[in-house]
Amino acid sequence: MRRVNYAAIDIGSNAVRLLIKRVNPDAKDEVLTKQMLVRVPLRLGQDSFTIGEISPRNAKNLLRVIRSFRQLMKVFEVVDYRACATSAMRDARNSKEITWNIFKKTGIQIDVISGQEEARIVYDNHIEKMLNRDKNYIYVDVGGGSTEVILISRGRLKYSKSYNVGTVRMLNKFVRPEDLEMMHHEISNAASLYPELMIIGSGGNINKLYQLVSEKDTTTSTFTVDALRGLNEQMKMYSAEERRKVFRLKPDRSEVIVPAADIFLDIAAHCGAERIMVPTIGLADGIIESLYARDFDK
Repeated sequence: MRRVNYAAIDIGSNAVRLLIKRVNPDAKDEVLTKQMLVRVPLRLGQDSFTIGEISPRNAKNLLRVIRSFRQLMKVFEVVDYRACATSAMRDARNSKEITWNIFKKTGIQIDVISGQEEARIVYDNHIEKMLNRDKNYIYVDVGGGSTEVILISRGRLKYSKSYNVGTVRMLNKFVRPEDLEMMHHEISNAASLYPELMIIGSGGNINKLYQLVSEKDTTTSTFTVDALRGLNEQMKMYSAEERRKVFRLKPDRSEVIVPAADIFLDIAAHCGAERIMVPTIGLADGIIESLYARDFDK
């Protein structure tokens, strides 16, 4: 096994990320280690969920970001990559035009993936290896445009679904009642079949919420739903601008962190979960795991 670098580009509804990880052939535990993570808050969902397409300004900015990512991948001598776009680009009627233009000008191919594939890629993090095989878990990845839900029981995948319920959609009041009702119904049904669920939270917002909450178990990377509810009520006392100062948040994070907490609390209420585990994994990690598995798990 040789030392190589892989990259993942995650084009989300709120931000665009580049993650680069290195294969460490001599490592006993962590074979893939993070070399770099860059996050650019483009907020593509603001366009897609309101006007139905990506604006010329954001299309140009996305091209600029991908160009810069391409140069960074060269610097880090990345041997392979995958670029995936999720909910905002799925909903944008000009996504094919934008991805083709980026490919022509940068050579970077962007795959606009379905919600189901997004959930599958997240599962490729091998999250089942982190869990107690005698218990039930519900993996929740809250993004700007969608929320991916994966149910794992006794180490096996039982259910995965992507819902058009996300932080940017909520901010712009573009979450359809029927989508929310479907999520509630299906999660409640799953919880009746697999009781005593623990939530595994994924995404930048839940990681920040974990950092901010006062009561947590750092040995297991968990905190209670009640602790999250208390923190969320505290954050709601402030405007987005005030939250940025009081909780030391980046401007874009200060806007979406409350809707993210609302979604996690909503899911917890319908599945009966009392605790949330927060391992630092997400879509970009799953992309790199897939690339690694293709080349080395043979």
